[in-house]
Amino acid sequence: MKQNTWAQLFIIYTRYLIGFAFIFASIVKLQGLRFTAESGAESPINSAWHFFETLYLSGIYWKFLGFVQLVAGSLLITQRYPKLGAVMFLPIIANVFIITISYDFNGTPIITGLMLLATILLLFWDWDSLKVLVNKKPTASDKKRLEHDSIWIILGIIFFIATISVKFIISTTALMPLFISFPIIGLIGLIIGYKRRKLY
Repeated sequence: MKQNTWAQLFIIYTRYLIGFAFIFASIVKLQGLRFTAESGAESPINSAWHFFETLYLSGIYWKFLGFVQLVAGSLLITQRYPKLGAVMFLPIIANVFIITISYDFNGTPIITGLMLLATILLLFWDWDSLKVLVNKKPTASDKKRLEHDSIWIILGIIFFIATISVKFIISTTALMPLFISFPIIGLIGLIIGYKRRKLY
């Protein structure tokens, strides 16, 4: 299964997708801004908006959440340390999922639930390496695979720079260039990576 080209590409782009989602969400927190458009201070105390307002007003904790999300997402999209990123990602996304089902978030639990399942899939993909954490020896071959190609590391760095540039440097509202450029960058990387598969 791990030698299958399309399976490897699916894993690579799953890392990009959920890693990008965390990086994107982390920047608002690191900037010290609200996650929502308006204050939720006047909302009912058991509402999602009041909960977000409480987290936002915590200050240091709000930025800490953003920092942890940024680190976990970055580790995933660099493709160099995806195992560490997935291990770090799991408790965070599990916590986010529980929050979304604890409050009235409408359809958000579907998204966070899919992200949680995707993270579990990534851990399952790398389980042979990760099982040393439970004192078991890896059994699979160390044979190089397509996912080890340096093109994915380069693509991950490009994704990271593009996200940071749009959110920090260009504008906090200039999201359209980001959403237009990412599929193009991803498609170019896919074509190059797929053509290089014979090297592996």
